[in-house]
Amino acid sequence: MSVWAIGDIQGCYDPFIQLLEKIEFNPKIDTLWLAGDLVNRGEHGLEVLEFLYAHRDSIKVVLGNHDIALIAAYFGLKKSNPTIEPILQSPKAELYINWLRAQPFVHIDYSLGYAMAHAGIAPNFELGAAKVYSATLQERLQGPNAKEWLRAMMSKDCDYFNPQGGLVEQERYILSSFTRMRYCYPNGHLDFKQKGSPKDLNNPDLKPWFDAPNRIEKELKIIFGHWSTLGFLKREDVVCLDTGCVWSKEMTALSLLDERVVQVECTNCLKP
Repeated sequence: MSVWAIGDIQGCYDPFIQLLEKIEFNPKIDTLWLAGDLVNRGEHGLEVLEFLYAHRDSIKVVLGNHDIALIAAYFGLKKSNPTIEPILQSPKAELYINWLRAQPFVHIDYSLGYAMAHAGIAPNFELGAAKVYSATLQERLQGPNAKEWLRAMMSKDCDYFNPQGGLVEQERYILSSFTRMRYCYPNGHLDFKQKGSPKDLNNPDLKPWFDAPNRIEKELKIIFGHWSTLGFLKREDVVCLDTGCVWSKEMTALSLLDERVVQVECTNCLKP
């Protein structure tokens, strides 16, 4: 039995299958963790979802910002594009979208010593609180008012968590931190504009969320993706697995049992 974690797939079906072959993934006995952004930009998002749904009992998924964008497009809240349109036009679109809506934003396994969220876990959140917040968002996304809730979430950004603030603002922050976070300021405010590598950053006030001052220590190692310009990063406290496959770089898998790292090169993932 093996347990592997893989970073952002973003519709790059062929490299994904090549990587599964390279790690000898067997869905009958192995488990696959996927750090979100399953679709969008790469041209084979439908094939990715078809594969994942067929093997859903062997897969742990957290939702990323591109997965939320797909759900929003399904609800008519966001424009479609050529890479997600085949999913929306599929006879099984409702099945796949409802499966995505049922996925969490945080996955935790104390026995393995890992937690996973697409963009990470906010510096000001304890792990237990993050789990509760994930469950709340998951319930909202599955509920009968999911479309209106998502409309409210997407109407504007919230870069700071106010425990005494309104519920909508709190949930906007929680959703954004789980799916879009990269940098934060010393006062705890998140910055959603900067997308580059920390080594290229010219603002001394901004820090990667995992290096934020006064970050609450997490008892598990955090697996995340979302940050292709950061690339592969493996520390005692965090692991970034977004290595830019959709940008013709690599797709990366990490063994959660022995910390082996396996990669495949990616080419021609972007739809012309």
